[in-house]
Amino acid sequence: MSETSGTPRGGSVRRVLIAVLGTLSLAAAAATAATLPANASAPTPPAGWSQVFVDDFTGTAGSGVNTTNWQYTTGTSYPGGPANFGTGEVETMTSSTSNVALDGNGNLLITPRRDASGNWTSGRIETRRTDFQPAAGGKLRIESRMQLPNVTGAAAKGYWPAFWALGAPYRGNYQNWPAVGELDIMENVQGLNTEWATMHCGTNPGGPCNETSGIGGNTPCTGTTCQAGFHTYAMEWDRSTSTEEVRFYLDGLNFHTVRANQVDATTWANATNHGYFIILNVAMGGGFPGAFGGGPDSGTEPGHPLVVDYVQVLQSAGGGGGTTPPPTGNRDAYSAIQAESYDSQSGVVSETTTDTGGGQDIGTIANGDYALYKGVNFGSSAATQFRGRVASGAAGGVSGLVEVRLDSRTSTPVASFALANTGGWQSWRTVPANMSSVTGTHDVYLTFTSGQPADFVNVNWFDFGH
Repeated sequence: MSETSGTPRGGSVRRVLIAVLGTLSLAAAAATAATLPANASAPTPPAGWSQVFVDDFTGTAGSGVNTTNWQYTTGTSYPGGPANFGTGEVETMTSSTSNVALDGNGNLLITPRRDASGNWTSGRIETRRTDFQPAAGGKLRIESRMQLPNVTGAAAKGYWPAFWALGAPYRGNYQNWPAVGELDIMENVQGLNTEWATMHCGTNPGGPCNETSGIGGNTPCTGTTCQAGFHTYAMEWDRSTSTEEVRFYLDGLNFHTVRANQVDATTWANATNHGYFIILNVAMGGGFPGAFGGGPDSGTEPGHPLVVDYVQVLQSAGGGGGTTPPPTGNRDAYSAIQAESYDSQSGVVSETTTDTGGGQDIGTIANGDYALYKGVNFGSSAATQFRGRVASGAAGGVSGLVEVRLDSRTSTPVASFALANTGGWQSWRTVPANMSSVTGTHDVYLTFTSGQPADFVNVNWFDFGH
């Protein structure tokens, strides 16, 4: 859903010729989707697929989302990012349950509101995990079943619901869009019976991916409109084909595909050589609604929610390689924990490493960045050593600390070591450090502290010892 340089958010002024939408017929699949109850659970993965993330939004009516899975984005921009999320949208995002809440029937409601002064509020949530990507030779599927805000015509002016994903390097940077990639699985504006899907990449404006429009396609909902019933919106990222591709689906039918050979190799690698995080939101106004008649006005009706039944992520195994999927817990403290297998992070980027064994490391690490590894089991015999496999190409005078904190990013470090230039960003060494005695199972935070703002370390793996 991106609009301006350095800020993502979906579709902008794009594909205004709606007349072509009637040429695609998905009636059979849509009719099937419409027969499911509103509170259906996420479907069982088909043969060959495994589930790596799911939220059925089960909970008490009026409660917030599960913050183990999601984090709220609030205000009118990311910290230090362009105003109005770079799109010109006019709402203020909040974590209030008046804007983001469960309905008690297995659904999430994201509801735009307008106060007596005409100011809009709405909701935007993002997965804490930023590692969603297929393994080498494998596939990844992100899908959700949802009903778009049930409002049409003049009353829908300015509505912009979206279900999308952003490249992990965006989190904590907020200035590297569209190079890091964006996958818009579902966007809709103005209550139109149309679903847009888009990949953003390259440079802005213009570039190999035609920004700010991106490489997009669209199709109507059939059987019931997008607003009148539930439909399933999905994206499959496929590395099992001879040419890597990203496919977009409405109710199980593929209506838009983007292939690696549509852009140059560097553009594709920059957009795909890392994980993604998932976003659900309803914006009000901005460039995309502006292309179809403008933002909200006095005739726009507040209070119509995006209703989300579930979000799930599936993977189909490939031939090995790729980022290690984060475990749900019970990591062995005494075996190498791959740095790119974090459960969540801020500021770091996964990248290919030339270190022994290959795979990936995490980089672009500077003061204040962190990575979280859940459920590290130290056992009953205390660990007293920490080791990190690190490299640095930092400039002269630039150094910092690699720290271990338990269960909270702000807890006192139990271990740390200092690092300066090792001879290059892929010049690796294993650095040991003493550690306060630790037993039991803990969430481990690697935190990074420096007196300078510059990047100072890459991390390939770490482990602990007695």
